[in-house]
Amino acid sequence: MLEQMKLRAKELLKSGEVDCVLAWRKGDFPCYPEPGFFTEIEDLENLVYDKFCSANLSKYMIDAGKTHSRTLIFLKPCDSYSFNQLIKEHLISREKSLVVGVGCEGNAAVYEGAETGLLEACRICTKTEHVVFDELIGADTMPRETSDNALRFLEVAELENNSPKERYNFWRGQLSRCIRCNACRNVCPACNCKKCVFDNRNYDTEQKANASSFEEQMFHIIRAYHVAGRCTDCGQCVRVCPANIDLHLLNRKFIKDINEFYGEYQAGADAESPGPLTAYNLEKD
Repeated sequence: MLEQMKLRAKELLKSGEVDCVLAWRKGDFPCYPEPGFFTEIEDLENLVYDKFCSANLSKYMIDAGKTHSRTLIFLKPCDSYSFNQLIKEHLISREKSLVVGVGCEGNAAVYEGAETGLLEACRICTKTEHVVFDELIGADTMPRETSDNALRFLEVAELENNSPKERYNFWRGQLSRCIRCNACRNVCPACNCKKCVFDNRNYDTEQKANASSFEEQMFHIIRAYHVAGRCTDCGQCVRVCPANIDLHLLNRKFIKDINEFYGEYQAGADAESPGPLTAYNLEKD
C-alpha cells in the first residue's frame, strides 16, 4: 500500500493536479513518524505509512489551504470524520483538497519505544469506513471489526456509578499531573481558534504552569466544553499527553450525554448537518 501511495502522490504532483502532499514522513525513530508536507517528487521517498502513523492529518489542512492551491491528503477512516467536521466549520476547503483514503488496522501504542498493543482510540474504534474521499488505496484490504458504543462508553459508565466525592478525587488525581504543555490542545482538530483563550495576555490563564488546583481543572474542563458536540473521539489528545491523563474520558462523557439528551450523534459523519448544541430550538425542542 505504501508504494501505491507514493506512486499516486508522484503522479498527482507531476501532473500539477496538486502542488502539495500531506502525509506521514520518517521521524527521528521508526516508531515515531510525523505529519509532513511534500512539495517535491524526490522528497516522497521519505513518505511512510505503517502501524505507527497514528497522527490525525486533518488539522494540518488548515495551514495547507492558506499556502497551497490544492493538497493531496491521505486519511485513515477515523481521520476522515475530523476532516468533515473542519469542512463543516468552514476551516478547510473541500475544493482545495484531494482526499485519498487509506486502509487501517489500528495504530500501535508506543511507550518508551516499545509496542504495547493498540492505541485506546483504536481498541474501541467505531469508525472503520471513510466518510469522505476522492480515491481509496487499500481500504478494502484491511478490514476491521467495528466496536459498539457499550465498549466505547464503558469507562465513562463506570465513573458515573461512583459517588460525587469519588469522581472528584479521581479527576483531581488525573488533572494534578497536568504540566500545561498544551500538547492536547495543539494536536486536537477541534481546537482550532486563531487565538486561544488560554493564550490571552489579559488573563492569568496565559501562564503555562498551573498556579493552583483550580487552574488544573479550569483548563481541561473549559477545553472539553469548547469541543463538546464537535469532538470526533479521534484520541489524539490522549496519544500525545506526556502525563498519560485520561482525557478521552472527559470527551466521551460529553459525547455520551449529548447522545442521551439530543439523540445519537457522531461529529464529522457528514459535512452538512448542524451539531446538536447549535441546532437546539428552545420552542420546538
